[in-house]
Amino acid sequence: MVATNLKKEMLSLAEKRASMESEMNAIIADLSAAGGPGISGSLVDAEGFPRSDIDIPAVRSKRARLAVLRNDHRSITTKIDETIQILHSLKLPRREQQAPLCTVPSASVHGCASQASSTDMETIAKIPFAMIDEISDASPAAEDGLQLGDQIIRFGNVEVGEALIQCLALEAQSNEGHPISVVVMRQGTPMNLSITPRQWHGRGLLGCHFRIL
Repeated sequence: MVATNLKKEMLSLAEKRASMESEMNAIIADLSAAGGPGISGSLVDAEGFPRSDIDIPAVRSKRARLAVLRNDHRSITTKIDETIQILHSLKLPRREQQAPLCTVPSASVHGCASQASSTDMETIAKIPFAMIDEISDASPAAEDGLQLGDQIIRFGNVEVGEALIQCLALEAQSNEGHPISVVVMRQGTPMNLSITPRQWHGRGLLGCHFRIL
């Protein structure tokens, strides 16, 4: 019962955070549009006069709102992390008995499901262990559907354990050129994706950064 309530609380917090991220992204995109002042650019021209090509009160209002959202985002992320830690502590004994530190499939395991399988449905009941906090444009991760703020529930066969960053890296390297079935939580909704690690013009095989929760 405790774990169930904590999961509901975490999903509610995750939905709120996703909503904040959407609003922040919209504000940043608006301020950074062509000719815009950006999130920190000067509101005066070269001669020190207020810029006549922008709506200064609106810009200030959006920047103030962005600052509030960023503070709230940090606060809610802390709450989510605390909730996840509690859930991990509740589940750790069972996991230690039933699962290795992390499971990484061989490169011969390929393919993905377009719809949630029974295994995926079991995974969905679990909690995210990582979040995408950086992603490059035109990267394999971006082109295959991952988005900033996506929370990783399962990446191939990696879903629990220690040294998760190393496990994720090994999973990607072991499946270079082959699709990996990934389950993410996006705005409170579980989603199945197929991500293919591959060479591109940027760094790594994915072009994104995972932050362990």
